[in-house]
Amino acid sequence: MLAAMPASSLPSRSPGDACARSSDDACPGALRLHRADDGALARIRIPGGVLTPRQAEVLGHAAERFGDGELHLTSRGNVQLRGLGPDCGAELAGLLDEAGLLPSARHERVRNMVASPLSGLDGLGAGDVRPWLTGLDSLLCASDRATALSGRFLFALDDGRGDVDALGADLTLLGHGDGGALLRIGPGDSVLRVPWADGPRAALIAAEAFLDAARGPGAWRVKDLPDGAAAALPAEVVRRLRQAGLTVAPHHHPRPLGAQPPAPGPVPGSHRHHTALSVGVPLGRLDRAQWRLLAGAGELRLTPWRGAVVTGVAPDRAGSLLSGLSDAGLITGPGSPWAGVGACIGQPGCAKSLADVRAEAGAAVGPAGRLPVYWSGCERRCGHPHGEWIDVVAVPGGHRISHVRGDRTASAVTVRDDPGALAAAVAAARGARS
Repeated sequence: MLAAMPASSLPSRSPGDACARSSDDACPGALRLHRADDGALARIRIPGGVLTPRQAEVLGHAAERFGDGELHLTSRGNVQLRGLGPDCGAELAGLLDEAGLLPSARHERVRNMVASPLSGLDGLGAGDVRPWLTGLDSLLCASDRATALSGRFLFALDDGRGDVDALGADLTLLGHGDGGALLRIGPGDSVLRVPWADGPRAALIAAEAFLDAARGPGAWRVKDLPDGAAAALPAEVVRRLRQAGLTVAPHHHPRPLGAQPPAPGPVPGSHRHHTALSVGVPLGRLDRAQWRLLAGAGELRLTPWRGAVVTGVAPDRAGSLLSGLSDAGLITGPGSPWAGVGACIGQPGCAKSLADVRAEAGAAVGPAGRLPVYWSGCERRCGHPHGEWIDVVAVPGGHRISHVRGDRTASAVTVRDDPGALAAAVAAARGARS
């Protein structure tokens, strides 16, 4: 049985502080629990967000048995269990191990992979990324060198539609219309073209090259590298790929600023013998009943937008299932006031938060807005989205509201503590849909 490090052995840190480059990488995992104000926290990495019904059932059981009963979805398609007792680590690890959720104890915190959630379901994209997902996970777990990656390093597997390419991963594999694959290193527009089948191997080689480049500056992610090291990394990756016998050529492929999550409801283009349903999860938090309903519906693909895609649903069951998910409080169609609304954990779960931002987000929910909105309890803005959104940050005495677009922030205003004024200001910033 895999043993977990008890929460009591860790210093009391926030997730953001735990990953600071000036300290050891203490990002929480399934075996290394993090102590929060509401109890211990476990973060279970789920590559591509893919869960079998059995694995989903085990996670729900673990939340009820050891934690607060809820499952919290992250912006990387992972699951967090909160409110855990300080002595549950070994039993939790055993349950996860038996369900196949911990294929390698040494690699469990570095299995950070997001993937296009609709790949292979709707007929879009240049190809199905699921073989990439299983291939990269296997290579990663077999690499001793990869254990040195930080818990923040992110791989993205995009089938060519541009959805997870917009998330700013450290390494992104992209399907290309000519049958090849593109490898993006960091956020730039330059990519490397490699054969489709060699995509996972190329990504691992690039990750190992990053580790060597990061050794001096101690960078956790590609964006943390000094300018000189960052500029030299692509050429070093090309050298290593060619040394490994891979065909590689430079290419130009602009990274999209932002991408929409799967639209809630039935997934267009599903096979006539089975269908898929996309649902949004308000604030990424699922209670016992909601999770059981999802877990019993089919295979799950948790999305980086704190939602889920249920696959393998019989067409004659899809309507009643969608209705049940809607009745349970999930987002199943357009126009939901919760669409695009996100928030960090806030008070009382996080000691650094200045406000109960989840309650505030709920109180401010109104007509669906043109832009998504994310509420943060402090300046760290844990779990914030990418692309374009309205940023609401709790500050002493009120909230700062600004419009973020890529790396640019504009239109910052501060609203003092007045719930009505705050809701009105957020609604105006988001822009009502016509």
